[in-house]
Amino acid sequence: MNTRPIRFFHRGNIVEVGSLPTTTTVLQYLREHAGCTGTKEGCAEGDCGACTVLQGELDASGQLQLRNVNACTQFLPTLDGRALITVEDLGGPEAPTPAQQAMVDCHGSQCGFCTPGFVMSLTACYEAHQAAGTRPSRQELADNLAGNLCRCTGYRPILDAGERMFEAPPQRLDRGAMAAALRELAQDGPLDYHHAGQRFHAPRTLPDLAVLRETYPQATLLAGSTDIGLWVNKQFRVLPQMIYTGRVDALKAIRADEQGLWIGAAASLEDAWAALTALVPSLAELWRRFASPPVRHAGTLGGNIANGSPIGDGAPALIALGADVILRRGTQQRRLPLQDFYLDYMKKDLQPGEFVEAMWVPQPDTSWAFSAHKVSKRHDSDISAVCAVLALQLRNGSVQQARFAFGGMAAVVKRAARAEAAVVGQPWVEATAEAAAAALINDFQPLSDMRASSAYRLKVAQNLLRKLWLETLDRRTISVWRSARLAA
Repeated sequence: MNTRPIRFFHRGNIVEVGSLPTTTTVLQYLREHAGCTGTKEGCAEGDCGACTVLQGELDASGQLQLRNVNACTQFLPTLDGRALITVEDLGGPEAPTPAQQAMVDCHGSQCGFCTPGFVMSLTACYEAHQAAGTRPSRQELADNLAGNLCRCTGYRPILDAGERMFEAPPQRLDRGAMAAALRELAQDGPLDYHHAGQRFHAPRTLPDLAVLRETYPQATLLAGSTDIGLWVNKQFRVLPQMIYTGRVDALKAIRADEQGLWIGAAASLEDAWAALTALVPSLAELWRRFASPPVRHAGTLGGNIANGSPIGDGAPALIALGADVILRRGTQQRRLPLQDFYLDYMKKDLQPGEFVEAMWVPQPDTSWAFSAHKVSKRHDSDISAVCAVLALQLRNGSVQQARFAFGGMAAVVKRAARAEAAVVGQPWVEATAEAAAAALINDFQPLSDMRASSAYRLKVAQNLLRKLWLETLDRRTISVWRSARLAA
């Protein structure tokens, strides 16, 4: 079959690769074929950050965007038409970049294994803030480094380095050369790459994607590869055919109007959560704790929803917001409430040849109150034991509607129907919240596993409903409530 090579920008030139399997990871390519061994392999599942690289592409307005991602989970064909920046592209010992010099000055490196990954994440932060003319706070630096692990120096000297790098004279990457190369690569046709019986399709338009999905319903639909990459790395699964959504610009669209928010299925988790948080600011903490920046930059909200994991953090938020999922097969669209999309454990209402096109989130009015919580063993970059996004519509002190969505409590992300029924039509007082908490026993019988016991999960979920009541009290009511409690 006729196929063109994978083409991308790396080390100052356009590179062509045409003789590697489609599931070769970017990390394998760098270490085993390109001789770029500065990028390390730690966990091979996107948790440790030792393999962090920068990926560059042109946005809809033609501006170069650089984001840090994990090389260990990204398949090499996804680099087609993009730029790859590794630690070898930064300054060497004779001319270190501000991030590299700051790591030396602040003693941020000991064994050195994690250091290249930290430097790349610091570089991504540096580039973004230099472009915006801002400087990050220490907490913002910590959030930016949430996907990088260090077990030698700890984080204090590395955070010191993050602050110190902005004190040096500005020294940025050569964006002009990258942008020029990406504009040249944009003239290439869509990638249809074949190797040793494997095939990788990368359509550019929504109609082409729909045709491919109908023609090859058995193919693996690939988005950010933050989960599918682990199928290969950890489960050694063979993926003979993949259809990649990451080059379909129409699937990346995010549009907001007075009616609500449209989020294309291929919009990155980072961009999608930014839009959701603009709509509902109380989701901000959940956004910061959803995976890590490298995972959020590569992964997509559509992939998170289509995956259907009962411990995914995207579905509770969208279900509590009353979102619909837009499905497409060929030229036909189908729309249904997201809560009805999940049928059973890892089973969705998705027909052969059908795929998730977008999510639609209605604009909530000011009568709605939202509370979002992620409970996990680690604060950053961990899987939830319980994820709860709780929504109440309050008018004149009474509950008009309720949507209590929980992850980690059942075989699917689902609403707590009995707890909702206990509050709808009732005055929003402490006794009503207690009634909802008691009703959860009839809504869920959670499993015990390595993350939490059944009893713990149920107790946490009940307490989150009590916390919702406290969060929705105004200051005057809280004062009265506290006085009554003290008097009792």
